Amino acid sequence: MKVGILGLGNMGAGMASTLLKKSFDVYGFDLNPAARHKATENGIKTTQNLSELLSQIEVLILSLPKAEHVEAVCLGENGVLTHAISDLIVIDTTTSTPETSRKVAQALQQKGIQFIDAPVSGGPIGAATGTMTMVVGADETVFQQVQPILQAMSKTQVHVGDVGSGNVVKIANNLLAAAHLITTAEAVSLAHHAGVSPEKLLEGINAGSGRSAVSEVSFPKWILNQRYDSGFTMGLMRKDVGLAQSLADQLDLNLPLSQQIIQMWQDSKQLIADSEDFNCIVKQTDAALFSHQENENDQ
Repeated sequence: MKVGILGLGNMGAGMASTLLKKSFDVYGFDLNPAARHKATENGIKTTQNLSELLSQIEVLILSLPKAEHVEAVCLGENGVLTHAISDLIVIDTTTSTPETSRKVAQALQQKGIQFIDAPVSGGPIGAATGTMTMVVGADETVFQQVQPILQAMSKTQVHVGDVGSGNVVKIANNLLAAAHLITTAEAVSLAHHAGVSPEKLLEGINAGSGRSAVSEVSFPKWILNQRYDSGFTMGLMRKDVGLAQSLADQLDLNLPLSQQIIQMWQDSKQLIADSEDFNCIVKQTDAALFSHQENENDQ
């Protein structure tokens, strides 16, 4: 099966490499020449534009920064709607919005092109190792049709409903992850100042009901060792919690705790740049504990 990847950044390049290792015929395109060059070095057949990419493939995977990029690529001038032939399937792994997914799906369907939203969790490492989780919004028939690709790209695939549903679930997931980083940082800070080491606190939490992927993975892997190199940025998480706020506003929901978490992420911009790793949000809770400052003071 010939698969195209549009967007060869950290996530797209990882997905392309995973599919290539599993014997798919993989093509790719990115506006960035450096990204195309790196993908070519890794064995991906890169093209010079989207039109050329679409002429080579049966399935197109989108790995783009935002919903507006998905809409522009699919429905804009010289986009998928213009150049793609019928029977193409578009798998959008972008963390987008449900309304964008539904709008794009409806427009493409008029040309016989199927569209599903399948945002992913697991970061660049998950993309490169095929261990991601995908939450999929799609017609059941189309979901079954693309299962070989989804299973090759990811460890877990959860069909959560029709088109748009995948992004609803992903937005909710990332809102929880954003909250868990702050609440776990506060718990670690509380224990540390009460004389219990962060490592022992996490050992206890992870054996109890307070555990989460943040306490089990993020803290030991990227935070306590102060690596802060997960590959996912503060700017991307700020975008995602903004999507949660927009969705809540559209639904006229009062979610006071979520609103507080979202505001804390937005306010943190004064301290932590968009380019920093998203785990750096913990520094807003306790800068001394979660940065080199305390280590330097101890010396």
